[in-house]
Amino acid sequence: MQRGDSLDDLAAFAAVARERSFTRAAAKLRLSQSALSQTVRQLEARLGVRLLTRTTRSVAPTEAGERLLGVVAPRFEEIESALASVRELRQKPAGTVRITATEFAIDTLLLPKLTPVMRQNPDLKVEFIVDYGLSNIVSERYDAGVRSGEQVAKDMIAVRIGPDMRMAVVGAPSYFKDRAEPKKPQDLIAHNCINLRLPTHDSLYGWEFEKAHREVKVRVEGQLTCNGTAQLLNGALAGLGLAYVPEGMAQAFIGKGRLKRVLADWCPPYSGYHLFYPSRRQSSAAFNLVVEALRHRA
Repeated sequence: MQRGDSLDDLAAFAAVARERSFTRAAAKLRLSQSALSQTVRQLEARLGVRLLTRTTRSVAPTEAGERLLGVVAPRFEEIESALASVRELRQKPAGTVRITATEFAIDTLLLPKLTPVMRQNPDLKVEFIVDYGLSNIVSERYDAGVRSGEQVAKDMIAVRIGPDMRMAVVGAPSYFKDRAEPKKPQDLIAHNCINLRLPTHDSLYGWEFEKAHREVKVRVEGQLTCNGTAQLLNGALAGLGLAYVPEGMAQAFIGKGRLKRVLADWCPPYSGYHLFYPSRRQSSAAFNLVVEALRHRA
C-alpha cells in the first residue's frame, strides 16, 4: 500500500465520520457514494476493526472510529489551514520580483512607477539587475526583463511599459570646435565615437540608423569604450567623442547647450520599452502587481 493511498483512505473515513453521512461526504470529496463506501470498507479490512456503524438512517463512528478520528481530524485540519494560508499568498503582494534591465530603463521607468507600489506593499521586494547582454531570463532565473519591442522574442509575453523612443547621436560643443558635423551615418567612421561593449560575445554595439526605409548599421571606432550608457553620456559631456544614447537621456543637456545633436533625421522613433516574461499559468500576486504598475497607459 502506498503512503498516498493510506492518506486518501484516512481522509475519506474522516469526512464520513464528521459528516455522519456517506452522501454528504461523497459530495464534499467529489466521489461516488459507492466508491467512498468501498474505500472505507477497505480501510476497515486492513485495520481489522470496524470504524463506522451503518444503519439505513445514520452513520456513526464506533469506539475505534472515534479514537482514530480524534487523532487524524486535527491533523487534516492543520493541513487544510496550511494550504489555505499558502493559497492566500497568491492573493497578497509578497515575495521578490527580479527584473533585468538597462540603467536608463530602471531610472526613468521602473523606479518611478514601482516606488509608490513598494511603499504601499511592504512585503513586496524588487531586485533590479543591470544587464545590456540580452540575457536569457529563464536560465538566469529572472522573473522578467525589459527590452525595446523589437528585441522581445516571439515566445515571450510582452507588456509595453513606456512610449516610443528615439536614439540620439550627441557630442559636446568643444568636440565640434575643430570637426565637421556628420551628415550621414557613414561619416561617423571619421569621428571619435564612444563605444558600448556588450557582455554577449564580448562585442561592441553597432549604431543603427534609418531614413526613407533605408537601414544603415555602422561599426564606429574611438578612444573610449564603456559598458554602461551613463558612462557614454558622461564621456560625451567631457568632450571625448560622440555618443549614441536614448534621446531622453540627453534631452536636458541638449536643451542647456551642453550637448549638440547630429544625425537627428536618421534616428526615427521605435517601439519603446516592454516588460517581457515567459507564459505562466499561475503568476504570484506580487508579480501581477508589478506588471500592472509598469503597464504603459497612453
